[in-house]
Amino acid sequence: MEALLRQTFRSFHVVVVDNGGAGAARRRLRGLDVTILENPQNEGFGAAVNRAWRTGAGPYVAVLNDDTEPCPHWLGALVEAMEQNAWVGMCASRVLLAGEGLVDSAGMRLCRDGSSRQRGHREPPGAWEQPDEPLCPSGSAALYRRQMIDEVGGFDESFFLYCEDTDLGLRARWAGWRCVYVPGAVVDHAYSQTAGLASALKAYLVERNRLQVALKNLPARWLWQAPGVTLARYAWHLWWLRRGRGKASEYAAAGGSVAALGWMIVKAHAAVAWRLPRLLRQRRGRLNRISPGEFARQLAAWEISAREVAAL
Repeated sequence: MEALLRQTFRSFHVVVVDNGGAGAARRRLRGLDVTILENPQNEGFGAAVNRAWRTGAGPYVAVLNDDTEPCPHWLGALVEAMEQNAWVGMCASRVLLAGEGLVDSAGMRLCRDGSSRQRGHREPPGAWEQPDEPLCPSGSAALYRRQMIDEVGGFDESFFLYCEDTDLGLRARWAGWRCVYVPGAVVDHAYSQTAGLASALKAYLVERNRLQVALKNLPARWLWQAPGVTLARYAWHLWWLRRGRGKASEYAAAGGSVAALGWMIVKAHAAVAWRLPRLLRQRRGRLNRISPGEFARQLAAWEISAREVAAL
């Protein structure tokens, strides 16, 4: 909140969604000019942000995680980039790992099984000083055009946590919207400070949600290839686990067992099988302004391999 009060761009209003059910935001932010929305229980990231979106009427909606701190020019840089092109519906920030000075995210990349990872993760920030076009922004610090949200819908609330930003970005891409990366919009991010770095629950949610991303959004050719790519990614996770790298290594270092991880993967597939009719309805009802071939060409520009996914 202190960082938002220091923004050089001043035409905005802050909406804080307290998803903890204990009134912490109301106590901590007393006296500030903010709108506080309290949920009696944790509704998940997507539902919380959607509730905030519905309270406003401005042309743009900025999203910040509670473990981020934007630089003073963050919001102004994003708005300026958005206003340069009417077909830009999303803007990605240069998100840095707090206290490390390395990049957390410069937008997102996508694997052929629906897994997504941050561009530039743990790379020097100097390598990401030029604006370009990523697939979509990380939801930790992003700007969205309200017109785009109205057309494609907000975050899918069934995701609860993780991958909902990728899902929204892909639906926007199908509808013809574009994304820009704004290197001047710098944000420090205490990565996974709220949810934790690695756990069986996180593995379950990420795996379940990447399956939902795939079924809702991937073009047919990628979707048919997804099972084989998934098996390759599992093999690479084991490879990197033995070498002390990647999310599987973080999970093991936190005391997690491989057996529990395998069970979470089985549960994730079972949950998606139960939701399959709804997911297929969402796929059929998606707003498509570009052809599957064009969409596949766009995805190929930001593709990440199964090996790379497992290593990050």
